[in-house]
Amino acid sequence: MLHRIKKENDMHAGKWNGLGGKLLPGETPEACAIREVCEESGLTMINPVLRGLITFPGFANDDDWYCFLFVGQEFTGELIDSDEGVLAWIDDTALLDLPLWPGDRIFIPWLDVDAFFSGRFRYVDGQLQDHDVVFYSPQGIVTPASALTTPGAAVVEPTAYTYQPSEDTYCWMCRGPVIKRHCKIVCQVCGFTRDCSDP
Repeated sequence: MLHRIKKENDMHAGKWNGLGGKLLPGETPEACAIREVCEESGLTMINPVLRGLITFPGFANDDDWYCFLFVGQEFTGELIDSDEGVLAWIDDTALLDLPLWPGDRIFIPWLDVDAFFSGRFRYVDGQLQDHDVVFYSPQGIVTPASALTTPGAAVVEPTAYTYQPSEDTYCWMCRGPVIKRHCKIVCQVCGFTRDCSDP
């Protein structure tokens, strides 16, 4: 993680961020992730895995940001003294205790879910207003919480899942309370959104 305390006029000042940055013209998200992590840390990721996509509408100067989120387990190189901030290895158990953007506290746990996610976090003047997310199984369908697993656990095949009407009364992701709005079921805790009666 990178503690953003070095740059002047940094919109992330004082916060801890994952590493990354903007795509260069013609650059793939994978190439960008590898380049940015290397530039900011001195480490070269090997085979990073795309875990999700987040849209930040009007995040800076009314521009939308689209963030591709990768995880990497293997790397080469040695940590450098970054111009962006102070680098530190943070234990997973302490990660959410850091001063983070509010949305980061929500989506960081999604990186461990055995499904690809597409989320949206809407900020106004640096304050998180709302968010929503859709999770997809490797087969490309929205997956209920019962079929989501942590890495290394057995995956429940979607064809084995049978929809029950009672599942419209709670969130499939966190089991929190939900409301029905415009043919959507929206979790009041984590923001997971799905269609009503969506098997």
